[in-house]
Amino acid sequence: MLHYRTDLALESVTELQEKPRITEHHRGNYFQITEIVIPDDDAGSAIGKGKGKYITLESEPLSGFSDRYQGMAEELAREIQNLIPDSGAVLVAGLGNANITPDALGVRVTEKVLATRHLQKELTEQDEDFLKNLRPVSVIAGGVMGQTGIESAELLHAVADLVQPKAILAIDALACSSLERLGTTIQIADSGIAPGSGVANHRKALDVENFGVPVIGIGVPTVIGIRSIAEDISETIAEYLPEAFSGMMVTPRDIDRLISQSAYILACGINLALHPEMKYTDVAGF
Repeated sequence: MLHYRTDLALESVTELQEKPRITEHHRGNYFQITEIVIPDDDAGSAIGKGKGKYITLESEPLSGFSDRYQGMAEELAREIQNLIPDSGAVLVAGLGNANITPDALGVRVTEKVLATRHLQKELTEQDEDFLKNLRPVSVIAGGVMGQTGIESAELLHAVADLVQPKAILAIDALACSSLERLGTTIQIADSGIAPGSGVANHRKALDVENFGVPVIGIGVPTVIGIRSIAEDISETIAEYLPEAFSGMMVTPRDIDRLISQSAYILACGINLALHPEMKYTDVAGF
């Protein structure tokens, strides 16, 4: 098992001595995109990842204000569209704790995702036709087990049984092991997501095996372990790191802005992916 904590497949793969044939690099206009395909569970077991496709989008710091948001959201939308069905209901789930800023990403994203499942019943004949034809989307942010006593997987099972989605998008804050990817990276994975795995707080996985439909995990690294930082700087420093610090996780000073800005980009990308007939100006307005 790897000694550091990371949710990013890209970081896990680079540490393997024998690298499987799983990596393809290509550059978009706004992100450097790396696609990793793990062909089976055996190939991914050494890095704690399941079978599936892992897409990493790396950019300038997501916490900064930028005139590139439209291009970034549109490029993100295209990557998400490649992993979801062309039609049918979708459930968007925000994971994490809204009261802890580094863990609030999923909740903040769902606040900006357009919920449309109810529109067909509520819109009148006078309302815009394009609103009536939007894909049915349900949105939920149920908190963490410490708040509710219910695991995320249990809660989403109950909701999924009700709304019968064709796919689930699960958004969560991630952990990374490299400073250069902290707050600069988006990971999309069709293998689903294991809430809390990056900070050694394992919960039931959200994946196709447990839900019977594609589960797409989407996240941004918002925390990093102190040991990972020490190793990034110098192996010598890491050797002298007190054991009491080894399990400590830290977050950037501008974490509030990172959560706010990355939630905006993710939400715009998700809205564009789910509703291709909409433009960036539409989703930005919503």
